[in-house]
Amino acid sequence: MATSSIAVRELPLFPLPDVVLFPGRPLPLHIFEFRYRIMMNTILEEDRRFGVVRVDPATGEIAKVGSCAEMVRFQRLPDDRMKILTVGQQRFRVLEYTREKPYRVGLVEWIEDTTPTEDLRPLAKEVDGLLRDVVHLSAKLTDQKIDLPDDLPTLPKELSYWVAGNLYGVAGEQQLLLEMQDTAARLQRESEILTSTRNHLAARTALKDALNQ
Repeated sequence: MATSSIAVRELPLFPLPDVVLFPGRPLPLHIFEFRYRIMMNTILEEDRRFGVVRVDPATGEIAKVGSCAEMVRFQRLPDDRMKILTVGQQRFRVLEYTREKPYRVGLVEWIEDTTPTEDLRPLAKEVDGLLRDVVHLSAKLTDQKIDLPDDLPTLPKELSYWVAGNLYGVAGEQQLLLEMQDTAARLQRESEILTSTRNHLAARTALKDALNQ
């Protein structure tokens, strides 16, 4: 049974098309819309936090689960536009909207993964290995040097966030991973995605090698 903190708070919300923010992941933003310039100037006077929620471009639906973003750096541009760098913090679930203008504000509750009942380190090691295989094959296929960061997380939950946050072109899948409150289930799904990707890249690499012989 998934658990959540009883703590709730109001949080300014920034809906973004096909953007899913995970805890610990950076998100740079260019703030130009008037309402969001108001939002950023407001949060600069408070705790520099706001919620990022995905908008489905096909339906316009705003996700109920997002991540809190903390502004860690900002640069003011002409016309009061801003470039900001944020980092994902806690995940939350929107309980209700409390205000729509000048920007959306929601009453949110923080959510966390359930406490694991098994040792997730072997599963995390499997995901880590698959990730390295994918990076190696991608580099070989594109003749480019691709390196994983030296500070790649090793703890299961943090690794699951890192992998999910670095999937590209699959925002719907990322949203499902964000909403999961079971670290093992998230890692297992990532293992399936990476295995499929590795097999696809391996086949393309073998074909490339055969053609180059």
